[in-house]
Amino acid sequence: MKGIAHARIVTIAAAATVAAALAGCTAVSPAPSPTGEALPTGDASVELDPSQFSTVIDNPYWPMEPGTRWTYRETDPDGDLTVEVTVTSETREIANGIEARVVRDSVRRGDELVEDTFDWYAQDAAGAIWYLGEDTAEFEDGVIVSREGSFEAGVDGALAGIVVPAHPVPGMEYRQEYLQGEAEDQGAVLGTEELVEVPYGAFTGALLTRDTTPLEPAVEELKFYAPGVGPVLTVTVSGGAGREELLSVTTVPDGTATGPLGSPD
Repeated sequence: MKGIAHARIVTIAAAATVAAALAGCTAVSPAPSPTGEALPTGDASVELDPSQFSTVIDNPYWPMEPGTRWTYRETDPDGDLTVEVTVTSETREIANGIEARVVRDSVRRGDELVEDTFDWYAQDAAGAIWYLGEDTAEFEDGVIVSREGSFEAGVDGALAGIVVPAHPVPGMEYRQEYLQGEAEDQGAVLGTEELVEVPYGAFTGALLTRDTTPLEPAVEELKFYAPGVGPVLTVTVSGGAGREELLSVTTVPDGTATGPLGSPD
């Protein structure tokens, strides 16, 4: 799961929210999963019933209608990148038996493709969005140079995690993904009534999460999800400098973004 010098007022507000959350949040009982277990954390195993999952993803904080494409501008110390996230018409059965929606995530610097990924998501009966793995590749001069980061829930000890809880409440903490030593992202809900502005528009009632990983303990990201839209802003607030903001939401034809890795168009 992507700088700060050009952040708008919302980033200052976010920092204040984080400080308040870290200083005074109280424990909140997490919502149950489809099996009645608490939200997954760390490497805790959670039994998931495939019959309780769907490829129809309509969680209001990230509705994934096939054909929807979000385009982002990502700014890092090396310059700007363009990120396209496309919900495809395809699904995939994951090793743990769950049928997942395939979402294409492609990153370009100028006209050059630098990263291309198939992400796999499904929604449980309660409305939580689960992340079930990814098939990813990094490119240099059109050639794959790394497949690091690829994993599939149910293979080699990899575990599914939650991207967006069904009913987020400040104080909730959860695993987003888990493959020991490779993918150990964690999320925490900081707020559900945030204000956020990006080039695509200004939004109220946004979900704000804090994303961290024990593999890079100094790194912390804030992510805003606008109701009815999805992720609109990600800001790295420690351990680096980065900002990803939503530029547009469009609809693409059926079959778009279904080619092999390296051929996102």
